Amino acid sequence: MSTNTLIAIIVAAVVVVVALTVTFTVLARRRHLRDRFGPEYERTVEEKGGALAAERELRAREQRHDRLDLKELPAERRRQYADEWTTVQEHFVDRPDGSVAEADELVSRLMSERGYPTDGYGRQLSHLSVEHAGTLDHYRSAHDVKVRSADGRATTEELRGAMVHYRALFTELLTDERNR
Repeated sequence: MSTNTLIAIIVAAVVVVVALTVTFTVLARRRHLRDRFGPEYERTVEEKGGALAAERELRAREQRHDRLDLKELPAERRRQYADEWTTVQEHFVDRPDGSVAEADELVSRLMSERGYPTDGYGRQLSHLSVEHAGTLDHYRSAHDVKVRSADGRATTEELRGAMVHYRALFTELLTDERNR
C-alpha cells in the first residue's frame, strides 16, 4: 500500500471519528435539554422556529439560572407560606377574582424569597423553566386567567382552575427538594 493511500485512509478515519463525536455530543445535549425542560423544549422549538435556536435559548436559560442565588426556606417560613395559601383559598368563596390576584402575589413573593427574579412575567417563566418545567404550563394558565380576570373576562370556573394551577406551582416551589 502506498503512503498516499495510507494517509488518505487515516484522514478519512479521523474525519469519520470527528463526525461521530460531534453527532453524539449534539444528540447528548439535545437529550439533556429534552429531559430537563420536558414540554418546554418543544414549546421553545416552536417559538424559536427550530431546534438549534431553541437549544441555544435553553442553554442560555440554564446559564442564567446557574448564576441565581437560590435559597432554602427554613421550616417556619414554609409553614407561614402554607398558612397564607390556606387563607388565600378561603377567600375564594367570597372573592374569586381577588383570590386569584392574591395567589399570584403569593407565588411571586415565594419566588422572590427563594431567590428567583420577579421583575417581569417573561423573565419569571424563563428562570422557572429550568427546574420547574413540569409546572410551567400551570403557571401560564393561571397567569392568563389572572390577566383576563383583571378585565372582568374570566368565569368563576376559570378562576377556580387558576387557583388549582397556582397551587401546583406554589406547592412545587414550597416543597422543592432544596428545601428538605
